[in-house]
Amino acid sequence: MGIYERKQREREQRRQEILNAARVVFSTKGFNSTTMEEIASQAELSPGTLYLYFKNKEELHTSLSINILKFISAQINQVVEQGISVEEKIERFRDIFIEIYQQDPQILINLFHLQSGETLHNLSDPMMGQLKKYSTEAHGAIIAVVKEGIESGIFMEEHPVALADVIWATYSGVVLWVDSKRLLNDQKDFVKSTLTTAFRIMLQGFKAG
Repeated sequence: MGIYERKQREREQRRQEILNAARVVFSTKGFNSTTMEEIASQAELSPGTLYLYFKNKEELHTSLSINILKFISAQINQVVEQGISVEEKIERFRDIFIEIYQQDPQILINLFHLQSGETLHNLSDPMMGQLKKYSTEAHGAIIAVVKEGIESGIFMEEHPVALADVIWATYSGVVLWVDSKRLLNDQKDFVKSTLTTAFRIMLQGFKAG
């Protein structure tokens, strides 16, 4: 391995260490209460080192959101090719969504806030490009399954993009709504049960008359 390749590998390893530290701090304290100094301390680095990899807290936070979106995209795209029924594919989407929420709820919540917030306007072109890429891939997988359901006569004759939007909006809406309810009662988390109910009702509503 040459010097350049070794330096690139070391840089990527350091970047991943920073992201891992940021995930811990963000998940514990939330975005607004977290500082770059706290992330640097968690990573056992100087604050100045962080700024060599990320220009600000927003960009670091967005990188975590992009990573989880990339993971969602990969998981649901695998479902598209499985030899199971359309209904089972939608149910598998639900299971994946629940699993991802349970693994890292705060970063997922932050992703949904990112997709609907002003932060999008402040992203660099490369970061915006990644966000669009993985959003398009994930959305495309959902559209493909919905389209399969329409063409096979299982789902109603509606635009597949609109129905795919309903699925994603149901996911993000339930997660954000239940999270807001936890401000009143932080001992209970109803995301899994609410998503299960919501997907059952939604799947029934999608079906052709």
